[in-house]
Amino acid sequence: MPPVDPRTLSGLPLKAVFTSDDVDGDSGRPGAFPFLRGPYESMYLERRWTMRQFAGFGGPEQTNERFRFLLDQGQNGLSTAFDMPTLMGFDADHARARGEVGREGVAVSTIDDMERLFDGIPLDRVTTSMTVNCTASILLAMYLAIARRRGISWDRLGGTIQNDMLKEFIAQKEWISPPEPSVRVVADMIEFCAEAAPRWHAVSISGYHIREAGATAVQELAFTLADGIAYVEAVLQRRRLAADDFGHRLSFFFDIHNDFLEEIAKLRAARRLWARIMRERFGAKRDEACRLRMHAQTAGVTLTAQQPLNNVVRVAIQALAGVLGGVQSLHTNSFDETLALPTEESVMVALRTQQIIAEETGVTSTVDPLGGSYAVEALTDQIEAAALRYIEEIDRRGGMIRAIEQGYPQVEIADAAYQEQKRIDSGQRVTVGVNKYSLPRERPLEILRIPLEVETRQVEQVTAFKRSRDASVVRTSLERIREAARSEANLMPALVEAVDRGCSVGEISDVYRAVFGVYRDPAHL
Repeated sequence: MPPVDPRTLSGLPLKAVFTSDDVDGDSGRPGAFPFLRGPYESMYLERRWTMRQFAGFGGPEQTNERFRFLLDQGQNGLSTAFDMPTLMGFDADHARARGEVGREGVAVSTIDDMERLFDGIPLDRVTTSMTVNCTASILLAMYLAIARRRGISWDRLGGTIQNDMLKEFIAQKEWISPPEPSVRVVADMIEFCAEAAPRWHAVSISGYHIREAGATAVQELAFTLADGIAYVEAVLQRRRLAADDFGHRLSFFFDIHNDFLEEIAKLRAARRLWARIMRERFGAKRDEACRLRMHAQTAGVTLTAQQPLNNVVRVAIQALAGVLGGVQSLHTNSFDETLALPTEESVMVALRTQQIIAEETGVTSTVDPLGGSYAVEALTDQIEAAALRYIEEIDRRGGMIRAIEQGYPQVEIADAAYQEQKRIDSGQRVTVGVNKYSLPRERPLEILRIPLEVETRQVEQVTAFKRSRDASVVRTSLERIREAARSEANLMPALVEAVDRGCSVGEISDVYRAVFGVYRDPAHL
């Protein structure tokens, strides 16, 4: 017998039968404010979501080869993973990078690395996503600089750079400087791209990592939108742009977990809640500035090392939830990612999963096929109301930066993760192949291994590049960044010139460390 009071993963009550009495009003039409049923009227009838598989390992040449493989297999957008030294602002030849170069993503220290990473890739015809945060400004500057070298106008570049520093302090824990100067750099990039690269999303406000850290769906939604509120406030406080000038260039990134109906409802609630925030709180008049567009990724935290082929099924169900929830782009995890970076075989299965949903299931033949479902509409209302209560609490604490300094979202997530782990450990929450239907012995899986010589070769290339530079030009360029960081000037113009003249990720990050300081987690956390 099922439990008397079943609940979603977030703890929201699920009735045995939902009826019209559980639904409050009409859900409206797709493409119309507040975009509950999708950001566009025709959704996937005219254009499918972008299939954007995350890729990055080893040196630039190896990741470039993976990019080309994925494009040849029918992928229509690139998504770049960088290694830990690049993410943390250390060059490959730095002592702290030792043993990590190219291990968890591609190693990029200089514009020469960026040139090789995107060699032969038509930057004006392929949209690119880059998952990088505290060094995002430097990596974006490199991307813009190589486009200019190739004669490509910046207004022809399309893509997204993650650049969401607030979620780093909440969940992912990869930072250089404290929250306030970090948000200043994000605001610089939003402002710069609004004018110089109008098709580029300067920030992808990310709930994914918040969810992976153990948050519930409600917490993921609430803290993500609260981060978005903080970025909008930071830009508006400068009094140079209105919400209508940049709202359409904000993008969002959500996790798609196992609870099928709850995840669909979460994505629908996100659009409606954000549309109302932009209009009612920030005075956006244009629908375009209120329209939340999102990338999504299937939940890495749900992948299991035990019986890893079961992950193919999990990913397919999660991906279907993302499509039914109305995503604009999607990454599907590979079944072996809990063990290592994905092989070509496993990443092709992950991409084919999306293609099967798009080409064989029929769910793209009608817009928002679950619109009007009593269960989905009722869950959407519940999730929105619960998320709004969190946002109101963050407002009461003085906004997201103050809430982070107090440890509020961090503690809420840690508690949710602890409670969920207890449910798994007790068997109350079933993980197939782990705490139920397990096997005494499993055959080892072939995984991708990064050769040790990759690091040696990358260090040699970075060292040779630095020796070839004009040292006085590098010093002058770094000083200009230092002056911009100390003033209220926008950092991006100085960054683009500096990387074009050979300044590295680590050297510019050292300027940030010197001017903005280095962040430490509050001791009570």
